[in-house]
Amino acid sequence: MSGPLEGIRALELGVLIAGPFAGRLLADFGAEVIKVEQPGQGDPMREWGQHRYQGRPLWWPVQSRNKKLITLDLRKARGTELLLRLAEQSDVVIENFRPGTLERWHLGPDDLWRVNPGLIIARISGYGQTGPYAGRPGFAVAGEAMGGLRHINGYPGEPPPRSGISLGDSLAAMFAVQGVLMALYRRDTGDGADGRQRIAGQIVDASIMESCFAMLEAALPEYGKLGHVRQPTGTALGNTAPSNLYRSRDGKWVVIGANAENLWHRLCQVISRPDLLDDERFRTHWSRGQNAAALDKIIGAWVAQRDAAEVDRVMNENGIVCGPVYTIADIFQDPQFRAREMLVEMEDPELGPVVAPGVVPKLSATPGETHWTGSWQLGCHNREVYGGLLGLADSDLTALVEEGVV
Repeated sequence: MSGPLEGIRALELGVLIAGPFAGRLLADFGAEVIKVEQPGQGDPMREWGQHRYQGRPLWWPVQSRNKKLITLDLRKARGTELLLRLAEQSDVVIENFRPGTLERWHLGPDDLWRVNPGLIIARISGYGQTGPYAGRPGFAVAGEAMGGLRHINGYPGEPPPRSGISLGDSLAAMFAVQGVLMALYRRDTGDGADGRQRIAGQIVDASIMESCFAMLEAALPEYGKLGHVRQPTGTALGNTAPSNLYRSRDGKWVVIGANAENLWHRLCQVISRPDLLDDERFRTHWSRGQNAAALDKIIGAWVAQRDAAEVDRVMNENGIVCGPVYTIADIFQDPQFRAREMLVEMEDPELGPVVAPGVVPKLSATPGETHWTGSWQLGCHNREVYGGLLGLADSDLTALVEEGVV
């Protein structure tokens, strides 16, 4: 493994989406991520996904790439002991259990810091580690709803739809990773010489609900100052025009965004309607937002007379923001994704070649990499981790297996 996080060891105790996604992000950039799974059953993510290939779901190899996979029963005293020994030699612990779970297993922050005061503990949950909702079970669906994202999504008067992915989980994972990196930096740079007190380990408390709430832009001050409750606006962005979806002659959807003054002027020239610049309805950014429906009708009529490829080409040639709405099949064919190494082919021992998403973001000097897919074999790195890291003999490992600890 290489990358900017080479030399950092993280223990991933989470299951399903948020915790494992955070672990994957660290592993993509060179951290040694050791994923801990329950013996005999593993992470439910091994069975998740809408479609299968040769009986195997296709999400698991990607979500668990670059990780070392071990089994360990954290509910047993011997399992707790081994986890603490691993934590003693690690930099980060990631978990996304319901708050209080680690404490019941005697693996809470105080227990972990007793063996390693410099440990960064990332805790991802539905509502955070404190507050009246801390003990609630938390999935992305609830976090997105209570965090405000669902209400402003969709169309007025219709049920608020989801985004089609577990967006809240991914947002929380990314905020957690940001917190981990900030905490590691503070831990490893503060020495008191410059007046900054050295800080050892700390908790990174990332909530799904709060991660969604953090994305609401101006909705909060608008309500706090004006009492305005932002409503869903369908495919458009409220009071911002032109910025919408338009259907092309060949039945495809195209996004056009010309809601800046220079872009608006260019758009009027491209669609051969310079007269719109003098139309009182469209003279200012505010007035265009107030008359968005009329403006969309004009632009939509122009787009409807052309194929999507032509619209995309003409708009971009004239410096106007435009892009077709891609399916995953379109993404596979687009040269930009190939050029940016965003479609990475990985070799899975059971599935053969698997196309996986590339590493984001791109670092010029120490880029992240994909090395291997997540193994289907539970505990495939048990011998390497327990033997190499903790020095357990094969006979000890065999006894642990017989006891159901690993």
